[in-house]
Amino acid sequence: MYKLVLLLPLLFWGCQPPASTNEKVRPVKEVVMDDLKRPWSIAFLSDNEALVTEKDGNLLRVNLQTGERAIVQGIPVDRTDSTVTKVEDATSLHYPRGIAAGLKTTFNEGLLDVVLDPAFATNQRIFLTYVASGEGGTTTRAISGQLKDDSLTNIKQILLASPYSDGSFHYGGGMTFGQDGKLYITVGDRLFSEARQPALPYAQDVADTRGMIYRFNPDGTVPADNPSFSQSVVPGAYAYGIRNVQGLAVHPLSGNIWFTEHGTIQGDEVNLLQAGANYGWPIQTTGRYRAPNYQPPVLENETFTPPKWFWRHTVAPTGPVFYTGDEFPAWQYDLLVPGLSGGSLWRFRIEKQTIKSTEELFVDARIRARKIAQSPAGYLYLLTDEVDGKILRIKPDTRD
Repeated sequence: MYKLVLLLPLLFWGCQPPASTNEKVRPVKEVVMDDLKRPWSIAFLSDNEALVTEKDGNLLRVNLQTGERAIVQGIPVDRTDSTVTKVEDATSLHYPRGIAAGLKTTFNEGLLDVVLDPAFATNQRIFLTYVASGEGGTTTRAISGQLKDDSLTNIKQILLASPYSDGSFHYGGGMTFGQDGKLYITVGDRLFSEARQPALPYAQDVADTRGMIYRFNPDGTVPADNPSFSQSVVPGAYAYGIRNVQGLAVHPLSGNIWFTEHGTIQGDEVNLLQAGANYGWPIQTTGRYRAPNYQPPVLENETFTPPKWFWRHTVAPTGPVFYTGDEFPAWQYDLLVPGLSGGSLWRFRIEKQTIKSTEELFVDARIRARKIAQSPAGYLYLLTDEVDGKILRIKPDTRD
């Protein structure tokens, strides 16, 4: 009944009129930087300078005004990039359909998120997630390091989501600092198809690192007020039942953390993070399974937290932001969510813990969007997921 109970109210919300708009302020996109290798995330050092991660490349220090860029040295040698490699069987459920025989494109590997320490002005510390390789395959790793000129030094591991496993899917890698000063990190369930789920699915096993949202102190220790699950819980575990979360955003007034979730066939979601919550994957989903005959186990005494929103089509939502700038007055405190599928960019009007209305932007100018971010001065920037990746400035159209 989970799907039916959710479907009716959420479809009703989806039919609401768009959030109120000021027709005199129309958004347009302007290219401020190109020739990037699938940029994944951006962290602003100032209004003009930023750190940018490239999924297929490097950690860059860029100047958005002059276009200058420099490679930040010192990334650990276990990072792995998106490549094309030989495989024995490219037709198994392990890999997506459409991959050429004998080849596997590891299109999800590389550098992921980058965020600044809340005390960056004094300690110059940054946090980075990336796909790490090791014996048995790859996994998600989170580190901190001190930025000195164009080098990363004094590196410390925050999280290694062992075990390493094969399959280039669902690393998660989203990060944010909450208003509580804690670092939140996401790790996906690492499976393309449900056919490979164990009897107790990875995302439902609190002793497994996969399918989790974590919460750490900036030094990597576990906060004393993290939720208690069981004696065998993974250190730092904060919420579970996650398929693949790539982005989190903190509401500037309430401090609530919202996150996007990749579904399977449909089932993309927007969720509100709650301590100790089980978001249901793969027991409950608003989409359909990739493995048509998959039957999830029945888990007794489990309460599943439903999404605040789900789409009836595939969006592949990525890194969101709450808007607090001045250029678009009607967007104040709205949640902006980009997407890979169809090049979506969505605006959500939220009241307390309820999504009241939605609007899809740039419907006539779609482009695969990986991350939307706001500079210290309140300017909006959008990263495009392309071989020739771009940083776009979203600004008001001043034309008559």
